[in-house]
Amino acid sequence: MNIIGQSRKKIAITTLGCKVNQFESAAFLSELALREVELVPFSQSAEVYIINTCAVTARAGAQSRQLIRRALRTNPKARLIVTGCYAQIAAQEILEIADSPICIVGNGCKHRLVEVALADRHCDLEMHLGDIGGQKEICPLTVTSFGARTRAYLKVQDGCNSFCSYCIVPYARGRSRSLAQDLVLAQAEIFADQGYKEQVLTGIHLGHYGHDLSPKSHLRELLALLVARNLPVRYRLSSLEPTEITDELLHLMAQSPAVMPYLHIPLQSGDDRILQKMNRRYPAATFARVVEQSVARLPDVAIGVDVLVGFPGEDEAAFRNTYNLLESLPVSYLHVFPYSRRPGTPAASMVDQVAKADKEERVALLRDLDHKKRTAFYQRHLGSTRQILVERRKQGCLLRGYTGNYIPVFFEGDSALVNQLVTVRLEKLCEDGVLGRVVAL
Repeated sequence: MNIIGQSRKKIAITTLGCKVNQFESAAFLSELALREVELVPFSQSAEVYIINTCAVTARAGAQSRQLIRRALRTNPKARLIVTGCYAQIAAQEILEIADSPICIVGNGCKHRLVEVALADRHCDLEMHLGDIGGQKEICPLTVTSFGARTRAYLKVQDGCNSFCSYCIVPYARGRSRSLAQDLVLAQAEIFADQGYKEQVLTGIHLGHYGHDLSPKSHLRELLALLVARNLPVRYRLSSLEPTEITDELLHLMAQSPAVMPYLHIPLQSGDDRILQKMNRRYPAATFARVVEQSVARLPDVAIGVDVLVGFPGEDEAAFRNTYNLLESLPVSYLHVFPYSRRPGTPAASMVDQVAKADKEERVALLRDLDHKKRTAFYQRHLGSTRQILVERRKQGCLLRGYTGNYIPVFFEGDSALVNQLVTVRLEKLCEDGVLGRVVAL
């Protein structure tokens, strides 16, 4: 119990990176909310700083180091807890930054992070890393609140067994590990009780869900169990590999109104030679077939695609194979990333690196194609009526929300509609999406 007049410990937390990191930080905040602490913005002075880092790119690592330095400048005497992927793979680099006390908590020990953060003992140096490669169980984390959002991320899987040649994540997250079905269902119930209208199933390699469980399971089975609960929720899947989008999964998505017609499928390259160098386990023709089958089964589906530009050995012909493939397919939008060397990965030491100017030119071409694809996808749905989950008011003016197939829609309405599902007619293209009009509540 807090003694009258005694101030509560001030704690600040910041998060970089993926949906999995965001779920884990929400778990830290949920546990901290049960303790007698005061949560303050990361920009303010605090007694404890928690930094949940990312290492997926060299830039993410640099951002992680910047946040560590910022915390040390704000309060050099604070207890500093560094966790996440950068902490897992670059502990020595972190130690070289900090002359002050520091605690490093690896990805396999995140369930102990709040205990470490609130410990009374002085922290000269603590390392809670463990052998992430040998980790057999997923960290047991529960989220009771996902903050001021309408959409909650539901982490069901961690780790990756694929070892793509450009990717550091398997070294930072370990092997694929799945959350037991009953724990997934329990977390989904918590989110539904808290009023979240949409839940995004996420993981480091979501499509491998259940392969390590006993008895063995798979993502479609988990999704069917969630749908059968009839919670007042709509479900969305995060990224899936092309080979993981099966006829059975598409059938479930087509049959269940609770599962949104949305797929995010990494391509990375449309050239088979580059795909092999990347250690991607499919040819471009397989990707094309999956996209075509998905659209045939789900005519309104939105298909987003990740593309990695300028991978070592990507010549003009290889890039053109990627561009032409994407141009020919009914995909809805592109996430385009220039390749950058990630120390510790096989691709970092490949000799045929692509010149920066060539990468920039190719990125620009694909981002222009992305604009064309998005515009065409939005245009095709003008005149239709869609259920919109209202997220927030944009700049004090129009409400904003997303259709099931992830079209951003802006429209007039009362603020009471936030976090509600409303029916909106899509009427006109605008700079950031589509303008609409409410036709029914």
